Amino acid sequence: MNRNRVGIAAAILCGALGLAASARVGAQDATVETAQGSFVIHLLPEIAPLHVEHFLKVAKADGFNGTTFHRIILRGIIQGGDPLSKDPKLTARYGTGGLGLLKAEFSNRPMTRGSVAAVLRPNQPNSGGDQFFICLSRQPVLDGRYTAFAQIEGPDSMETLRAIANAPRGRDGLPVKPVAINQGHREDQGTGIFGSVARGTGVSFPASDSVGGS
Repeated sequence: MNRNRVGIAAAILCGALGLAASARVGAQDATVETAQGSFVIHLLPEIAPLHVEHFLKVAKADGFNGTTFHRIILRGIIQGGDPLSKDPKLTARYGTGGLGLLKAEFSNRPMTRGSVAAVLRPNQPNSGGDQFFICLSRQPVLDGRYTAFAQIEGPDSMETLRAIANAPRGRDGLPVKPVAINQGHREDQGTGIFGSVARGTGVSFPASDSVGGS
């Protein structure tokens, strides 16, 4: 079975570090909605501008809507964003789609609880793309090996991620019924860079959204 295992399964450590982030929704935030609830991602263009730009591009095109969190390492990470995960007939290929699009933007930012980073093909540092993983606990062995481009905001968001991570799994470790990114909402059309995005996207942004880069 051909599944990209992100190359981090053996590296996952199950520590617990409190999330040091405020529960605000600001101009550099994205709200992701699922059947288990919503969570807020605070984007970090100052350390990974190309990855943030790509995330925004995919979200603007509604590319995340219907994708699933197809891989879970309990108390380790959850992985999602694979465009192939929209099709239940392609289960054997989950984890292989939407990669090979971005060069690495490694930084010294530690992989703390709530860190959001780009999935890579094994031993290919410049293979990021649509897929991302979220750390459920501190993962020091991943520091500097994956591009962190965002941080989960607030305790309510972490509760949602814990609910996703606790979904029943099969013998192969994959979720029996992966949680999907649902259709979400916007407060209004706004005048920011996402002002033209229609209602009903799985990743939504404040109406005044403006994300800087370098």
